[in-house]
Amino acid sequence: MSKHTLSVLVENKPGVLARIAGLFSRRGFNIHSLAVGPTEHPDISRMTIVVNVEDHPLEQVTKQLNKLVNVIKIVELDPAQSVQRELLLVKVKADPDTRSQVLETVHLFRAKVVDVAPDAVTIEATGNSDKLEAMLRVLEPFGIKELVQSGLVAIGRGARSITDRSLRSIDRGDRPARTA
Repeated sequence: MSKHTLSVLVENKPGVLARIAGLFSRRGFNIHSLAVGPTEHPDISRMTIVVNVEDHPLEQVTKQLNKLVNVIKIVELDPAQSVQRELLLVKVKADPDTRSQVLETVHLFRAKVVDVAPDAVTIEATGNSDKLEAMLRVLEPFGIKELVQSGLVAIGRGARSITDRSLRSIDRGDRPARTA
């Protein structure tokens, strides 16, 4: 099995997320990561879905996603042709003896401290999962008190946008052509 990143444009309406997650669930696929947020168009949201699945079953799921009324467009993003990032917030023990080492690690990974307490610091880091995992391995000996990590968000490189043609169709009142 391999990881696939899908960028899915959907109508910004209640229940869309549940229907899409349900489709993956019914097929027995585990969603590794899911991030949903607004786009430059107020009536459209973008879902970035990372799923571990073989190519052929992914094609079947993509066809079924395209049949959902609120799905506008689906694109599989190639890691080499897209910018992909995750956000990590991690609270690390940092007493007076270890604080300078923790801060050195923060600097090394181009992260930033977003909260300071007498015995801990909260760090914000963005990057690919390899970078974030590496930072966590270095911070682990100090003691990780708490962490939260977002799902992957991704966007294609270059000037083209997956919303370009889709938005023109919506503005005219047409239903956009669906492509995988």
